[in-house]
Amino acid sequence: MMMVQGSAEVVDADQRFCIVADDRESPGPVLAALRRRDCVRLRVERLPVGDYRVDDVLLFERKTLRDLVASIKDGRLFAQGLRLTEGSLRPALILEGRSRDLTNSGMRREAIQGALVTLTLFLGIPLLRSLDPEETVDLMLYAARQGRAFASGALPRRGRRPRGKACVQNHILQGLPGVGPARAKRLLDRFGSIEAVVVAPVDTLAAVPGIGKQTAAQIRWAVQETVGLYSVMPDGDPLWSI
Repeated sequence: MMMVQGSAEVVDADQRFCIVADDRESPGPVLAALRRRDCVRLRVERLPVGDYRVDDVLLFERKTLRDLVASIKDGRLFAQGLRLTEGSLRPALILEGRSRDLTNSGMRREAIQGALVTLTLFLGIPLLRSLDPEETVDLMLYAARQGRAFASGALPRRGRRPRGKACVQNHILQGLPGVGPARAKRLLDRFGSIEAVVVAPVDTLAAVPGIGKQTAAQIRWAVQETVGLYSVMPDGDPLWSI
């Protein structure tokens, strides 16, 4: 169970995120930031690849923008990228810093972009951007929380589809602005079908418990055809008017 006291998180020991940091990252600002987080159980040791292993599921390579340029120049970047993809962990590259860090780097923007294209599109390594060490830690913890939610089934998995018509309808309605699982169920209970929901006027939608006028207006905005977007020619064929 996670509680908040003031600005600090209080987390049960068994719910903490287990992060193993490569000892070559110590001492460093990211390790210092990790040690300040109550939700982290930190261990420092030599990792064969990557800089941070999280929950034995995620593997992060952290590079500052200057590190990135240096690794492109000496040829290490792609070898590191290939090694990240070889194991069973989900790898990601966290690129840390601001554009001004590249001043006087001696490397063209196109060369950096080309390297990142290779890493992301062809090696399949996700790229995450952070401004500083604190945000780097935030990104790792965000990813860890999402990873646990994904493993528990709280997030949709690729290829999974809801079963049964009611489940499909509920899933579709959750694509509307402001509509989550509970609101989708209330809409279906009240109207009986998606078709009835999308044609319902704002006042009728707003009368559904938990919807309200703001969400009702957002739903109508999302499903209502824009007037004047196109006109009809005399022979009946649609003609774009913009």
